[in-house]
Amino acid sequence: MLTRVADGVWAHRSELLQNNAVVVRGRSGVLLVDPGLTRDEMECLAHDLRDLGLPVVAGFATHPDWDHVLWHPALGGAPRYGTARCAAELRRVLSDPGWETRVAEGLPPEIAGDVPLDGFGLVTGLPDGTTRIPWDGPEVRVVAHPAHSPGHAALLVEEHRVLAAGDMLSDVFVPMLDVFDDANDPIGDYLRGLELLERVAGGVDAVVPGHGTVGGADQLRARIAQDRAYLHALRDGSAPDDPRIGPRAKPGWEWVGDIHEGQAQSVARWREARGTTG
Repeated sequence: MLTRVADGVWAHRSELLQNNAVVVRGRSGVLLVDPGLTRDEMECLAHDLRDLGLPVVAGFATHPDWDHVLWHPALGGAPRYGTARCAAELRRVLSDPGWETRVAEGLPPEIAGDVPLDGFGLVTGLPDGTTRIPWDGPEVRVVAHPAHSPGHAALLVEEHRVLAAGDMLSDVFVPMLDVFDDANDPIGDYLRGLELLERVAGGVDAVVPGHGTVGGADQLRARIAQDRAYLHALRDGSAPDDPRIGPRAKPGWEWVGDIHEGQAQSVARWREARGTTG
């Protein structure tokens, strides 16, 4: 069900990974951000919007990960946007004749047969430097940054002081990093992303993470600090003091510790390959 975040802004949570879709009311309908995950959940979302008399007039994908680029015919045929790099990454995926099989193989087995792939990734890239969503609702600022994945962006609904953070600032997931390679510094990219979000924090009363619990202004700043501390520990090769992993992890989310261990190993190999120790 839709949960009110602010006047004219709602969230709709999916069950398995606590994905949050964000709905923003405009003059003729709504902007829908990152809908997911299963057919039933998206049909429920579409039903709720119909009950409110609010058609979807625009969509936005915060980044090209599979769980943020889904769609359902019940949501209609509105234009769907993302950053230019996000759209380019999705075009690359969809250019593979076997893309549907590859995507399906990567889905969580619990919901693999229930995730609709019609409409997957059909996102129009906004020109580089675009700072506003092109629609008839309240101004929504695009905060593009390099953290987590290619073409990631948060959205700031300025009038209602709500930040849709994409896959950042979660209370259940530690920061999840992009691929480590010779040309990439995922920790540095993530820290730059946090800095950009911190710059807009003064205009935010509510933050909606891609996964987890909606937080207030105080939690927004606390989550930025927590993510920054995690990244510094990861970079330095020390054990993070983080409630999302280890014995303090939320029940049912203990497996996030496996994500952390995998990232710690990737960082160690990356540092060794670069000949660095910190």
